Amino acid sequence: MGNSSSTPKITAQDRAILDMKNQRDKLHEYQKRITVITSREKEIAKECLAKGDKKRALLALRRKKYQESLLTKTDQQLAQLEILTSDVEFALVQKDVLFGLQQGTSVLKEIHKEMGGIQNVEKLLGESAEARAYQNEISEMLSNRMSNQDEDEVEDELDALEREVSGVKMPDAPTQRPIGLPDAPSETPKERAMRRAVEQQKGTQPMLA
Repeated sequence: MGNSSSTPKITAQDRAILDMKNQRDKLHEYQKRITVITSREKEIAKECLAKGDKKRALLALRRKKYQESLLTKTDQQLAQLEILTSDVEFALVQKDVLFGLQQGTSVLKEIHKEMGGIQNVEKLLGESAEARAYQNEISEMLSNRMSNQDEDEVEDELDALEREVSGVKMPDAPTQRPIGLPDAPSETPKERAMRRAVEQQKGTQPMLA
């Protein structure tokens, strides 16, 4: 008798789910690693602002924003693919899933490229010809890849950092009345006159036995 057991067939849906899981695992790994880089980019922006170099501070924040938006975009895309791959009628959405996975792979490669290590981030502070060439390259690349909304958010972050570096704070609301000022009157002159008249009237009334 032959062996009746057989290896389960791996379907296209199984393959897509596995590919999606691998992409998500890689994305989570990148998220942890890139946090170190984006934190340093923010510090570089503050250092540049302290020296009055607003142009390089803006470049550091733009690069940080671009990297964060890549991670967010990929995470949202994978969440959508997860819904599609769980569809009972997978055959109807298979094309969309495969296309989405291809896009995900492409973006993950771009994220990996952005994680050039801290040494590349430090070039944002460099004064050498190599560092300046790198800064110009990054600036040109970002101008073609960032949305207007991203640029606006970067400008807002730059303004907030400027206030932080310069020590400028919004004035706090006073918590107590300044010393030396008279207390606010608790009654109007008319009310005061009526109260005194009543008191005088009570004082003149005879005591009851």
